Amino acid sequence: MESIKTYKTASIHTVPKDGSELPLMEAFYTIQGEGANTGTAAYFIRLGGCDVGCHWCDVKESWDAALHPLTPVTEIVSTAETFPGKTVVITGGEPLLYNLNPLTSQLHEHGIKTMIETSGAYPISGYWDWVCLSPKKFKAPDASVYPFADELKVIIFNKSDFAWAEEHAEKVGEECRLYLQPEWSKANQLMPLIVEYVKNNPKWRVSLQTHKYMDIP
Repeated sequence: MESIKTYKTASIHTVPKDGSELPLMEAFYTIQGEGANTGTAAYFIRLGGCDVGCHWCDVKESWDAALHPLTPVTEIVSTAETFPGKTVVITGGEPLLYNLNPLTSQLHEHGIKTMIETSGAYPISGYWDWVCLSPKKFKAPDASVYPFADELKVIIFNKSDFAWAEEHAEKVGEECRLYLQPEWSKANQLMPLIVEYVKNNPKWRVSLQTHKYMDIP
């Protein structure tokens, strides 16, 4: 991975539109800690660049794409295939800022499942085995994204977020799994509210950031 540092950096607007290079903030092999695929071994690819601007974001260093090296997709895929878990999670930042068709098609060619975690702020690109839509109030999802969602994961920060979560639940497909997840800094305060809400509205499930409890990336 040291060689990645030699690649040029670029703003969101100068990333190649053909998706041949992407601003790679970090990549690491770990255990998925949230949502429907909790407990799954996965290689996480975090792309730099985000204009959603969640004030409670725990990876704000990902926001500026220019801070992260433009990395050939071929190299990203080559590294991903060295790990025994054949699942990749593309996250950010906001990964749908970019053309993800080349990355995901090449991953599939190597027998690797593709998952994405996105706010849905931009239309879908790429070929996905699982789409986790996590909408944010700071920039609403593009309407075209909802039908692709396998999982709707709403972060609860205020009591008003329950009603907001229901608005998005009405827009996804019937088979989409619904999750409510407390914002980490307020988890102790919010968890009793989430538990009661799910008990009264059992179409929802509780999602926790279990990787933080396990102290893993």
